[in-house]
Amino acid sequence: MILLTAILIGILAGAVRAWRGGRKLTSTKLRFLWIVALAFLPQLIAFILPATRSQFPESWGPLALISSQALLLLFAAANLRQSGFWVMGSGLFLNLVVISLNGGWMPISPETIQRLWPEAPAGAWAIGRRLGFTKDKVLPAAQTQLAWLSDRLTLPDWIPYRVAFSIGDILIAIGVIWYLWSLGGPQQEITRQEKNHAINNQLSPS
Repeated sequence: MILLTAILIGILAGAVRAWRGGRKLTSTKLRFLWIVALAFLPQLIAFILPATRSQFPESWGPLALISSQALLLLFAAANLRQSGFWVMGSGLFLNLVVISLNGGWMPISPETIQRLWPEAPAGAWAIGRRLGFTKDKVLPAAQTQLAWLSDRLTLPDWIPYRVAFSIGDILIAIGVIWYLWSLGGPQQEITRQEKNHAINNQLSPS
């Protein structure tokens, strides 16, 4: 949800920027764009689609999550010269680190769960276990490696949607918005991104 919101905000911001400058919203050539689809597939199967997530072995969850994050980080690194991608890559790296250090799951504390679902019935979650079909594992902060990078942030109470997210998620969202906003910039800015793309191609081994 955080990523989808960032994409929508970025597209809107880029379109408004282009409109104010009398330009059209354009695009740049991203390297290895197919990696995004490949990276999303494990999470789609393991955590999102009801028909598959209930059948997906829980022991495979860490492999699905780590491989997905690693592929997305590879995609960000391949496009590092594009606007916003170094911020996006930083967020992906932080998420990958905290997930890897906590058994392949994104840790979430009991306190955070209680803030999200204060009405949750007893037994709805248990410390040391996966939280439902999510990518999160319930761990007290004292038992969490780099707890400050975990899913410990929540939206303000006046926003009805309940979700926990990490510092890495915030950086990813900022990077996505930054990149999409840049697509509404002057042509010379877009051209500079295209030149960066060409430089990346020249530096890549054939």
